[in-house]
Amino acid sequence: MKTIRIIPRLDIKGPNLVKGIHLEGLRVLGKPSDFAKYYYEQGADELMFMDVVASLYERNSLHDIISETAKSIFIPITVGGGIRTLNDIKSMLRIGADKVSINTAAIKRPEFIREASEEFGSSTIVISIEAIKNSDGKYYAFIDNGREYTGMEVVEWAQKAQLLGAGEIVITSVDREGTGKGIDLELTKSIFESVAIPIIAHGGIGCVDDVKSALETESIDSIAIGSSLHYEALKNFNLDLIGRKEGNIDFLLSGRATSTFDSFKLKGLKKYLHSKSIYCR
Repeated sequence: MKTIRIIPRLDIKGPNLVKGIHLEGLRVLGKPSDFAKYYYEQGADELMFMDVVASLYERNSLHDIISETAKSIFIPITVGGGIRTLNDIKSMLRIGADKVSINTAAIKRPEFIREASEEFGSSTIVISIEAIKNSDGKYYAFIDNGREYTGMEVVEWAQKAQLLGAGEIVITSVDREGTGKGIDLELTKSIFESVAIPIIAHGGIGCVDDVKSALETESIDSIAIGSSLHYEALKNFNLDLIGRKEGNIDFLLSGRATSTFDSFKLKGLKKYLHSKSIYCR
C-alpha cells in the first residue's frame, strides 16, 4: 500500500519565513522556528527549508536556523538554496539536515549530482526543479528562484538527474506557486512517466481537496505545502511582527493574506486523507 508524505515547505529570507506568489513578492510571515515547531507537533512527515535568496547572494544563510531546529524536531529535514559544493552538503548534514535540495549548482554542472550521490548516497540528494510552462506547451527549468531561464526542458532534465544519481525530485510549478489554484497535474504526470524516483509536488495547494485530488493520481509520491499551512498556523500563535527590519509585512497586517486560501491544519488534513484511504507516513 502506497504511503505519502505531507511536507511543510518553509521559504527563508535572512532570519524570516517568507511567502510570495510565483516565487516573487516575498512577504514576511514570522520566525521559522515557530512554524517548524508547530508543524512538528501537528504531525508533519518531513520539513523542507529553502533559502530563497541564496543564489542571488551566492551563499546559504540557514546554518543557525537548521542547527537550532534539529535540536528539538525529530523528523527528516531537507535544506536547499546555495548548495554548491560537497563541503556545503557536509556542513548541512553535520548540523542536522537529512537531505539537501540542489537546483542552480546541478543545472550549471550536472556532474555535481553524481559526485554528491557517490559521496553521501542518493537518498540524501534531492533535485529541485522550478518549472514554467512555455507558449509551445513545454515546461522549462528555471533557476534563481524562478527568475533565470535555463533552456532545459524539465522531462529531459529530470531523466538526466536520475541517471546521475539523484534520489528524489521536488517539482515546483512556478505558474501555480502561491496561487491556491491546485497542483499542475500535467506537469507532475510528465515527470512521473519519465523517471522512477520519488516525486514531491509543490506549488498551488489552496484547500484540502487540492491535496486529495493530487494524491489520488499515480504521479505524486508526496506534497510540499506552503501558503495554506502557513496562513492557518498564523491563527494559532502570536508573532512579534513589530520592529522587523526586513521584508514587507503590510500585506500580512492588513488581514488580506488568507483570502485566496482555504487554509487548514496539518493534523486535520492527515485525518481527512486517512478517511479517504490515503495514508501518510
